[in-house]
Amino acid sequence: MSLVVGLDVGTQSVKLVAYDPSSRRVLATHGHALELIAHDDGGREQRPEWWIDAIRACFARLDPALRARVAAIGVSGQQHGFVPLDAAGKALAPAKLWNDTSTQAECDEIMDAVGGAARAIRLAGNPILAGYTASKLPWTRKHRPEAYARLASIMLPHDYVNFWLSGEKWMEHGDASGTGWLDVRTRQWSREMLAATDAQHDIAAWLPPLVAADASFPIAATTAEELGLPRNVRISAGGGDNMMAAVGTGNVAPGMLSLSLGTSGTLFAYSDVPVVDDAGGWAAFCSSTGGWLPLICTMNCTVATETVARTFGFSAKDGDAILAGTAPGAGGLTMLPFYNGERTPDLPHARASWHGIDLDNFNRANAYRAAMEGATYAIRYGYDLLCAAGMRFDAIRLTGGGGNSATWRQMVADVFGLPVEVPQQAEGAALGAALQALWALEKASGASADLGAIAREHVQLDPALAATPEARSVAAYQSPYRKFLRHLDDAKRLYAEHPPARG
Repeated sequence: MSLVVGLDVGTQSVKLVAYDPSSRRVLATHGHALELIAHDDGGREQRPEWWIDAIRACFARLDPALRARVAAIGVSGQQHGFVPLDAAGKALAPAKLWNDTSTQAECDEIMDAVGGAARAIRLAGNPILAGYTASKLPWTRKHRPEAYARLASIMLPHDYVNFWLSGEKWMEHGDASGTGWLDVRTRQWSREMLAATDAQHDIAAWLPPLVAADASFPIAATTAEELGLPRNVRISAGGGDNMMAAVGTGNVAPGMLSLSLGTSGTLFAYSDVPVVDDAGGWAAFCSSTGGWLPLICTMNCTVATETVARTFGFSAKDGDAILAGTAPGAGGLTMLPFYNGERTPDLPHARASWHGIDLDNFNRANAYRAAMEGATYAIRYGYDLLCAAGMRFDAIRLTGGGGNSATWRQMVADVFGLPVEVPQQAEGAALGAALQALWALEKASGASADLGAIAREHVQLDPALAATPEARSVAAYQSPYRKFLRHLDDAKRLYAEHPPARG
């Protein structure tokens, strides 16, 4: 029987999931680590060829018998990355990534040119935040003028992988909505936002054509041969990692909430209509399923816990054992985990900070708990914004590496006061990409394709990993969370008035 493959091109690694729809089983999972280029100015970059090399390595580890059964591939990619290509389709420079905070000045310039953040929201549904693709273009014009002069195409990371797989250039609405240029209400490029970014060039001519979420393209013959795949493999439209994680957690209908505990923390829900916040409190994105995906993103999630673990000389894999005996509140420690600056709230210049240290409480267990709590509180802050807008949810679908921790799953249930459900397949974005590929494959074959039905059939929950809020712990987290919010208010004032100097 045929298989579908999901590729998740993340910040830390590329992951491959080979899924058998007939048996509803993941037959193979492979991963390949990626390097990161970090600059003192907040820049975070990767070379696009690293993603391709990692994909080659993952397919090389996939059994040839399984490769021969592949019928479709879907690609999930880290959002907001800027991949500049020349006329021959070659990358002109390293890709600036979603967690790159070096372009805040360009964000301000774009919004000033368009008439302010409020008008940007009126035009496209979102302000231009550090990390979004739009600000990376004028940054490149200033700092890499040679590359800018030869620019012929702008791609996002998953678009670039699709281009390599198929030889075709296209972009779908979910990932495109994270550029800052797409009017999420109309699903068309905002001419005003493009002109505010560069009035001297027709940026729309550099952007690939937009396609429907269920579109697919044939694999390039040379790529099929190189990877040992059949020549009739279809490449689905793919999408951003959050959009694909929504599919992989079954979040394709209203009323469900998904939380991804990865390098970044993301909280998102499905909507049949655009969900735009006039104050820009959340990202008003499109989904990669034909709907919309209101989304909260924090830039520091497992980054915080892994950094603290590394500082104290242990592995985050041993984190639950380290936390044994600790209690909500981390002995009075509070951490604002803003190592990379922050997006929700919009504090691109912020840095991580500890509060409440005394002579006895600063040990590895409390420090690690404070990092985990701080990352969770930051996401809860965004959740409160969604609830204040009238949204209501009954449960959280959890995915991402942080969800492997039983302590973190229970913490999420207690901090949010909601039951936590965990899909059996931990790689939600990769599985979502595989299921989108299955949807596109069925449509291409002329079948009646219903993504909602596909998600209900193939996204299976693991009862052993579920967590239910415990009344005593729910109450115990209230005071530490309020303390976190007070320190957050102080940070907002500090970094608004005195942004740190860049080295």
